Amino acid sequence: MNIRALLSFTIFLSVIGGLANATTYAMPENTRDSIITQYPDGIPLAHTDEDETLLDVARRFLLGQTEIVRLNPDVDRWLVKKGEIVRLSNKRILPDSPRNGITLNISEYRMYYYPPTKKGETPKQVMSYAHGVGRQDWKTPLGKTKIIRKVMNPSWHPPESIRREHAANGDPLPVVVPPGPNNPLGTRALHLALPGEYRIHGTDVDKIHGIGMQITHGCVRMYPKDVEELYDMVAVGTPVYIVKQPIKVGWLDNVLYVEAHPDLEGEETTLDQRFAVALGLIEKATNMEMPDFDQKALNRALTNQAGEPIAIYERLPPLENANAGAQTEEVPQQPAPKPVRKPSPTGYYRGD
Repeated sequence: MNIRALLSFTIFLSVIGGLANATTYAMPENTRDSIITQYPDGIPLAHTDEDETLLDVARRFLLGQTEIVRLNPDVDRWLVKKGEIVRLSNKRILPDSPRNGITLNISEYRMYYYPPTKKGETPKQVMSYAHGVGRQDWKTPLGKTKIIRKVMNPSWHPPESIRREHAANGDPLPVVVPPGPNNPLGTRALHLALPGEYRIHGTDVDKIHGIGMQITHGCVRMYPKDVEELYDMVAVGTPVYIVKQPIKVGWLDNVLYVEAHPDLEGEETTLDQRFAVALGLIEKATNMEMPDFDQKALNRALTNQAGEPIAIYERLPPLENANAGAQTEEVPQQPAPKPVRKPSPTGYYRGD
């Protein structure tokens, strides 16, 4: 099977009236693969039964605003006409991070949660959620942290810096915002072990369409339904890895894919810089042997930055039980794995 055949997906239409629970993925059967698929039968599409916005469709399928806009560049964000077709996300490359606890990849405005497993077992599922991240002037910090406190129906005590900002914009804030529909923290808050009161939390009714955008004061904002589901599953002490990986590379069934996302606000990389990052990741994924990959496909992925995996190379599957019992030369041993290194400034975890 070649790459062209892989790209010739069967298109199917999904018509769902209510909110979809579109967050749980089965992990790849091969533990070395890193691509998860939601709709195995093809490219998911949806059409509406009435006029609505693209943001309404995003919320219905629990996608972020930036994500669905990138997938549908020719669809009017503010008016999806009745019967108009909208493209949804399907495949995702897992971030390069430990597969336990929570990983927040702020470059794609998306969270990955690996439910706990028994010692020695690999995760069978991963749950993925859209979220908002910090603005250019209130960046979400990178690194490893953990959940230290859970609060249901929290009150919000806005810091003095945020109160000054709102006052300057003619929108003064009280010292305390009580629980309720207008509380920016929503109905749930998961506090992180970071200085400055960083949290994973819900949202108020006025900012619900900001999920999947760079709009917060550094916290991670989620849809109400999603944060309530996450709140019930995670325990205090759960590790949280916050990374920034706009380019990801991963295998699925002996096919190598690349996935690219646009720069965050206030950051700008050139195409040459993106190529350099992608080539380094391809080398790592192929054990430092640069394959003869599809350069046009890689260029398309890094230029369009649509946030969906693009196939760039197909390798022969490994031979199993070949020449069983035959006289063979001694096979040299594989080199010892490299030691685990700390995440780089870009948020990539080498060797995990």
